[in-house]
Amino acid sequence: MKLIERLQADFGQFLFILGDENRWSPEEKTIFYVEDDVASLLHELGHALLEHKKFVQDVELLHIERDAWEKAREIGVKYGLKIDDEQVEKAMDGYRDWLHFRSICPVCDQNGVQEHSSGRYRCLNCDTVWNANDARKTALRRYKHKLA
Repeated sequence: MKLIERLQADFGQFLFILGDENRWSPEEKTIFYVEDDVASLLHELGHALLEHKKFVQDVELLHIERDAWEKAREIGVKYGLKIDDEQVEKAMDGYRDWLHFRSICPVCDQNGVQEHSSGRYRCLNCDTVWNANDARKTALRRYKHKLA
């Protein structure tokens, strides 16, 4: 029996759909996966089992991604699979880089800080306030706010 068939049987509460990217959709309770990327499939299953949804704070994203990789390793043990540390660190580096770029001020190119409640960023250098889109696979956009 193929791994995906075993996962579908063992985790029937989720849909598994072959696609062109790896992602977990909590609204659809669906795991989209790329063929021959077992580690990422288990990672997305980790998100599903941990009931991960949206994040507000960037630091939350790092926590949920790390937790999903740890869960993927646990799942892998059950199926006799080992997830490579290098693959995990490469994925985490990608998220860290993406979060770094989101935090760069669109006016003066300095790093800003993220406000806790709103998720907006504020530049400590020039006081610009902005939001960044959620695009991880497409172009990152930062939108300045006008202060009242």
